[in-house]
Amino acid sequence: MDSASVFPAPVYRDSVLSPIFEDAKRLFLGAMLDIDYAHVVMLAERGINTPAVTAACLDALDRLDRDALMKTTYDGSVEDLFFLVEKKLAALCGAEFAGRIHTARSRNDMDLTMYRMVLRGNILSLYEASLQLRARLITLAGRYSAAPIPAYTHNQPAQPTTLGHYLMAFIEVFERDADRMRSVWPRLNLSPLGACAITTTGFPIDRPRTAALLAFDGLQVNSYGAIASIDYLTECCAVLVTSMLNIGRLAQEMLLYSTAEFDYLRLSDGYVQTSSIMPQKRNPVPLEHARILASRAMTEAQAVLGSLHNTPFADMNDSEDPLQALVDIAFTDALRAQRLLAGALGEASFNVKHMRERAEGSFLTVTELADTLVRTTGISFHQAHAFVSHAVTACNGVFDRERMVTSVSLSLASARVPVPPRALLLNALDVDNFIRLRSIPGGPAPAALDPEIDRARRQYDTDHAWLAERRLQLSTAATALRHSVDQWKSTPPEAGS
Repeated sequence: MDSASVFPAPVYRDSVLSPIFEDAKRLFLGAMLDIDYAHVVMLAERGINTPAVTAACLDALDRLDRDALMKTTYDGSVEDLFFLVEKKLAALCGAEFAGRIHTARSRNDMDLTMYRMVLRGNILSLYEASLQLRARLITLAGRYSAAPIPAYTHNQPAQPTTLGHYLMAFIEVFERDADRMRSVWPRLNLSPLGACAITTTGFPIDRPRTAALLAFDGLQVNSYGAIASIDYLTECCAVLVTSMLNIGRLAQEMLLYSTAEFDYLRLSDGYVQTSSIMPQKRNPVPLEHARILASRAMTEAQAVLGSLHNTPFADMNDSEDPLQALVDIAFTDALRAQRLLAGALGEASFNVKHMRERAEGSFLTVTELADTLVRTTGISFHQAHAFVSHAVTACNGVFDRERMVTSVSLSLASARVPVPPRALLLNALDVDNFIRLRSIPGGPAPAALDPEIDRARRQYDTDHAWLAERRLQLSTAATALRHSVDQWKSTPPEAGS
């Protein structure tokens, strides 16, 4: 039997504690220190710590060398970043004063507060990137609102629409993504601080005060749930999964449109790569990267959900430090995907001439020919469909408006159905006429589409204002916290003693 190791055992240090330490420095140091500031201010306001202790602790926090902390390599002399910070503060203001910072709190409620602070920043960044992509799509939808393009069902050309109408569909998808991101905020932005280990504390702390100083909207009230609940995290990851699924579908569509066979989309030179052997290649590689990044982010967020399945309802490492790096990776990849796609589409152009040619072929307008027969002759759509289907078959796969109209007219006459004017039937097969007639809400006609693009612009402004409000909320709270810190640092020791 090997001799017993001392803490930390080398394998435990290398496989767990050291990676967690590095992640904590990168992800949580700023939030951890903000929590320290807010907690010290609250303890002073509640008379739990004296002004002298408060001023010394706040001065030590101000003098803490954050750069040196970030450069520190884990050596096992302390358990984690929290204890390293406590050790550094003790060196600055004395162990007695530094130890009082931790009055009426636990690493448990500190950790959950840090996680929420960082996650709300990730949600806002994801929301902002989604807005940037929407802005690009709105610009393109307005620019190409009247440009005909085939609409596809089952990956086959189905009916004519416009590029603006197609892009507007994605804009609505991303509007719903934004709505889902906003919807998590009231549940995410709640403070667990004050829950302590899991049952609060006997000290008369002011939980709402620390919540306000840290820009939370309120409390995660029940202390047991504040520590044990993980739905704040799973909900955000579920929103991320849905968002990335939508991003991946757009990236795939744009890749398809970039192929030589489609030739609808052309990326700018800044967003294409060539081949090491084939000089003619213009590979839309950034779209591929956007697609894989979206897929990575989606599966990483799903992995977070899977890691939390059937975990105990308690303070458990499963939902804490070991998992938080995976959450960060998921949001980082999601941001990369959205920003890359927005950048590529911001400089992209569409082959309007070729899209129109494709929309004018492949029998895409024949539904309107059947509709016209119904409107002008009184026959049922089932009958009209049969006449038009017969004409399509007679054309042997080669769309010809004149031949289509001749075939339909002969079929109508043979069935003793009044034959509408030839010009009317020819016009029914015109692409622009097809689009113009589809003017009910949601359609591609200018009468229906243009107001929707205007609505999307207004919705963008509304959504952007929400983001600005949340950013202002965070910065205002940070300013208020700093003001409170400065006030207590300048308080004479005898005041309030």
